[in-house]
Amino acid sequence: MPLFRTRRPLPPPAPVPGDVLAEASALRVRLSARTVLDGVDIAARAGEVLALVGPNGAGKSTLLSALAADVPPAAGVVRLHGRPASDWSAPELALRRAMLPQAAALSFPFTVADVVRMGRAPWAGTDAEEQDDAAVAAAMAATEVTGFAVRPFSALSGGERARVALARVLAQRAPLLLLDEPTAALDLRHQELVLRLCRERAGAGDAVVVVLHDLGLAAAHAHRVAVLHAGRVAADGPPQEVFSEGLLSKVYDQPVEVLPHPRTGAVLVTPRRDS
Repeated sequence: MPLFRTRRPLPPPAPVPGDVLAEASALRVRLSARTVLDGVDIAARAGEVLALVGPNGAGKSTLLSALAADVPPAAGVVRLHGRPASDWSAPELALRRAMLPQAAALSFPFTVADVVRMGRAPWAGTDAEEQDDAAVAAAMAATEVTGFAVRPFSALSGGERARVALARVLAQRAPLLLLDEPTAALDLRHQELVLRLCRERAGAGDAVVVVLHDLGLAAAHAHRVAVLHAGRVAADGPPQEVFSEGLLSKVYDQPVEVLPHPRTGAVLVTPRRDS
């Protein structure tokens, strides 16, 4: 028996709906001597899907990485679960937030099941370790990847890899999910599947922050949207309030129309095509 044991970090308590699990205040981030975010204030709350939208280069992925404590601020502060992100150790962060990057690449021939099980690493040595098999199975079923559990991750299509990567994040069972373009490689059916899963996780009490390019998906599934433009938040609020023709046309430098769905009344966003 070892003389010394490494103390495992305690998992966070279950959040109460409305709790702020991640927030940025006066956030400035510089990358390669360029200011990518400047003066950003934003909060992600338990029970809510927050979509980050905006044109290419607006700072969406950088903001997500800053909220994950993967990118340090040049100014301002990022707080996770009420404490400055820098106050948390890496093992503590892994129990509190799960990050899905844009691309997933592995150098070794891990199977799909192996990749999903990697999401359980933060719980090793804790009482929750006995839930590993159930968490992995549930995450694979939710993302519809159970059927190729024994296939090498490297042999999958781009869309299949994206769903396996999401399953890894779900298996981690952190209360804050940070997802960078999880629908980019997916077909129509699986785009809807992924955004429904985001709503389900929010309904179960998690905070979900998701970067999206499809404004229709953001309008249909997000409780709140933050529109980023040139490193700043141009608007933040419910889609039906934020998605206006004037704002979106200016931010995207492209005329758009914002229309009510003929059956549900939900917000629809489409480019204006007068010709």
